[in-house]
Amino acid sequence: MALASAPLAGDRPFMRHSNPRATRTLFRALGATLAILLGAPALGAQSAVLTLPDLSQHARVVQRIGLTDLTVDYHRPRVAGRTIFGGLQAYGDVWRAGANLNTTFETTDPISVEGHALPKGIYGVHMIPGRTSWVVIFSKNSTSWGSFYYDSTEDALRVTVTPAPIAPQDVLSYSFDDPAPSSVVLTMRWEKVAVPIRIDVDATHLVAQSLRDQLRGRAGSEWNAYEEVANYLLENSLDAKEALVDADQSIAMEDRFENEMTRARALTALGRTSEATAARSRALTFGTQAQVYAFGRSLQRVGVQGAAMDVYRVDAAKHPGTWISHTELARLAVASNDYARATQDATLAVAVAPPRMKAALDDLIRQLRAGVNVNR
Repeated sequence: MALASAPLAGDRPFMRHSNPRATRTLFRALGATLAILLGAPALGAQSAVLTLPDLSQHARVVQRIGLTDLTVDYHRPRVAGRTIFGGLQAYGDVWRAGANLNTTFETTDPISVEGHALPKGIYGVHMIPGRTSWVVIFSKNSTSWGSFYYDSTEDALRVTVTPAPIAPQDVLSYSFDDPAPSSVVLTMRWEKVAVPIRIDVDATHLVAQSLRDQLRGRAGSEWNAYEEVANYLLENSLDAKEALVDADQSIAMEDRFENEMTRARALTALGRTSEATAARSRALTFGTQAQVYAFGRSLQRVGVQGAAMDVYRVDAAKHPGTWISHTELARLAVASNDYARATQDATLAVAVAPPRMKAALDDLIRQLRAGVNVNR
């Protein structure tokens, strides 16, 4: 068993190899006794029966990546004018990465830390400071008092990271920086050093599995739950066959524009083009004008202009005189390079549009008058 070096600010020191709970109670009692004898509260005194503030304040930071929650629970010592790393805390010795009880790190799913696998769980965090590199330790023991009882045989993972200089920081902090859909950087900052630790999460597969599990609960009785799972699988290029099964299940529960369109997307991803075309045609018979127009715009955004124009042409004939149909006609005119006609149709759209749409349509007219191809 390796024992840590001398405690830092905010630690509750005790003799090595002693029982920490008993020692803590003893020191609280001594603090209370001193306060009585001196006729005033001792600085930072602790009570055996009352809850008083810790010298090193307790903190917790949480970050969600996908559906995975990452939590650091720690106490925050102060520098208080001293030299910490390379001074009170010698380079090469195990440090508790905070104050008081173990600093802990919890992940609700398996993750990767600096490229190395770490199972889900709660870990005690320890560090070994160095001048040019630091070792970060995740221990299976998360309930000790600091690093006094650190045992390397309990290591779940050790990684080596490169520290970075920072402006002096009196109070220790942990933060989750640069969050991305599948990664984040956990950074410890104290004194004049920052220690970044990269964490990667297989978010798409973990979310997909969570969604499958949710379908086995109450959500499995709703058509839109299956449709949303199918969409997630397609949007993240996970499993088009499974997406088709989920879309079909959604349709069996309630046949709608949304799930027919999702079915068409799944069929397209599987290369079943003629079936996808039939599914889209069926979807259009269900859709509201707003849904159909939104679908046409989605086709334009991915560069399928011809199919989008076909959608607008049919929809404008089916719902004449609405602001949407006038907008669809304006886009058809742009496709024919007739900007005067497009401006005229857009102006008619403004006249019958709801107030919430007028600003967007006015902007469309300004673009058309300037000869901007709004179909791109």
